[in-house]
Amino acid sequence: MAGSRVDRPYIPGMSAYAGDERAHGRPVSPRRAGVLRPLAIDQVALAPGGFWGALQRRNAETTIPHAERWIERVGTVENFLPPAERSVPQRRGVLFTDSDAYKVLEAMAWEGGRARDPGLERRTARLTAIVERAVEDDGYVNTYWGAYEARDRYSDLQMGHELYCHGHLIQAAVAAARTGGPQSLVRAGVAAADHVCREFGPGGPREAICGHPEIELALVELYRVRGDERCLQTAAAMIERRGRGLLGEGPFGRAYYQDDLPVREAAVMRGHAVRALYLLAGAADVAAESGDTELLAAVERQWHATIARRTYITGGMGSRHEDESFGEDFELPPDRAYAETCAGVAAVMLAWRLLLATGDSRYADHIERTLHNVVLACPSRAGSAFFYTNPLQRRAPGTPPPPDSESRHAATGMRAPWFSVPCCPPNVARLLATLGGYAATVDDDGVQLHLYAAGRVSTDAATLALRTRYPWDGTVDVEIEATQAPPWTLSLRVPSWAGGATVTVGGRSRPAAPGVVRVRRAWRRGDVVRLELPVRPRWSVPAARIDAVRGCVAAERGPLVYCAESLATRDDAALDALVVDPVEAADERPVDGLEDAVGIAVRAREHRAGVACGWPYGGGDRGSAPPGAERRLTLVPYYLWANRGPSTMRVWLPAGRGR
Repeated sequence: MAGSRVDRPYIPGMSAYAGDERAHGRPVSPRRAGVLRPLAIDQVALAPGGFWGALQRRNAETTIPHAERWIERVGTVENFLPPAERSVPQRRGVLFTDSDAYKVLEAMAWEGGRARDPGLERRTARLTAIVERAVEDDGYVNTYWGAYEARDRYSDLQMGHELYCHGHLIQAAVAAARTGGPQSLVRAGVAAADHVCREFGPGGPREAICGHPEIELALVELYRVRGDERCLQTAAAMIERRGRGLLGEGPFGRAYYQDDLPVREAAVMRGHAVRALYLLAGAADVAAESGDTELLAAVERQWHATIARRTYITGGMGSRHEDESFGEDFELPPDRAYAETCAGVAAVMLAWRLLLATGDSRYADHIERTLHNVVLACPSRAGSAFFYTNPLQRRAPGTPPPPDSESRHAATGMRAPWFSVPCCPPNVARLLATLGGYAATVDDDGVQLHLYAAGRVSTDAATLALRTRYPWDGTVDVEIEATQAPPWTLSLRVPSWAGGATVTVGGRSRPAAPGVVRVRRAWRRGDVVRLELPVRPRWSVPAARIDAVRGCVAAERGPLVYCAESLATRDDAALDALVVDPVEAADERPVDGLEDAVGIAVRAREHRAGVACGWPYGGGDRGSAPPGAERRLTLVPYYLWANRGPSTMRVWLPAGRGR
């Protein structure tokens, strides 16, 4: 457990850069022995006009400022002021809104490190100064509990979210430390961590855990910055305490908090989806830093079981609304899917940690799927309205939410500008601010490319220019712009769906099977590697045990899941009545109102079984009416649905011969 802060890795969006904690310093690339090492935030530059670069620019120009305005508007920021200085004396918002301010600060810090902006730096410093005033003498800070509201600290660890909020403050501090952000934010996060370690660390007075995991991974991140063993030891202790029933039953039982089984014994993720994913992210961090292979194996075991039995085709996790939780195995109803955006963000973070720890490309496959189909579905094309939940079917057109007030998190089928529990928008903002960090890694042998985006990757071994229109097009050109003389290996991920891919080097092509293709040579400036991925429409069939979608198919193209949207039917036909013919080849075509997207044109017919006799059950097609007229239906990328107005939608389409 070496504590030097120059050999700790950067974990995009939820972790740290190794380097000095200095104001306005350049982020430093991490150096440590391991399977894969991530890059500093300024070592990957996404092209502004590319698919991911445009999204990151929108995040910086629209989403982050939008979130700043809303936390001011609804009182989240004012809560940090003494009651006498507020516009209204009482605290506003749910008890854990402090975390929303911290996530916004984290997004601002990462964005500030990626692209220096004096205006953003001033806004970050202003918000930090307000937060810093609320820090108590011993490092504790919370606007719902503690001195401001005279509520006893840690009197409700089950649902109080105090350690959860401390965790998000610490993560914001880590971002500031690694990007030259406000040192006052660093001090506030360090003070909070010191407080937590004193109170909850080994030998401390409180052998307890938080009802919402988050503090565990935050402490490991700060350990990577400071090398303070207490942070790692406290995080490890909290991981080991989980599953001993310390939180009590609660309204949804111990599994809701993952307090029913020790992490090392659990077979699959269960309970509240975001809690489960944050917990395992913390466990993966502890395992990586301590060399605990048994703990890492336990995290991997749960991940693989959850992917195989409790994950939607979009990558979404969590099928139950009541407790925002995973269901039982293969309980994956499309219309009742919760698939919270925060769970998508957390799933990316966990898979990233496992990718770094193991080098297994399956984790990168899941990162790509979840980014394209859950994370990107959250913000509108304008970047100023958001989905909280991500169902795979909408039976009635959504209701436009009010533009100037908070919405219930799952109340409508359209994106809302803000929520009464606004955890998702700032979570997406902080992830998108670090998006380039997921594209590439290095090891002692060379450079690995995991996600394909137009831009430039700079490492000690080489500078690479990436040219691609992915995900719309499957051609990825990697040009060596600068390189060191010795031979090194360029590794390219070939997604699991990409059977038939090829790689071309020096005019010679060869097959590239799903997994990783490696090219090792003494590179020269101007060398180009071309990866051709077969980005074309395909039909996917669900496992027979997924009762809710048995007999249906879903369309995919490259990493994108597609859906039918009622706007595309051009008439009053209900999507529920349409049957597609998966035997027919699907064509590609533009999408009205979404001109930059590639749509999939399929043949469908209206299915009228059971309508003639007024009874939907019987033997075979007895009592069925003849099939309706044939129609052409243009499927749209799932992440873009509900951007053109209220609509119905479905990902899984009933399958049958259209004739």
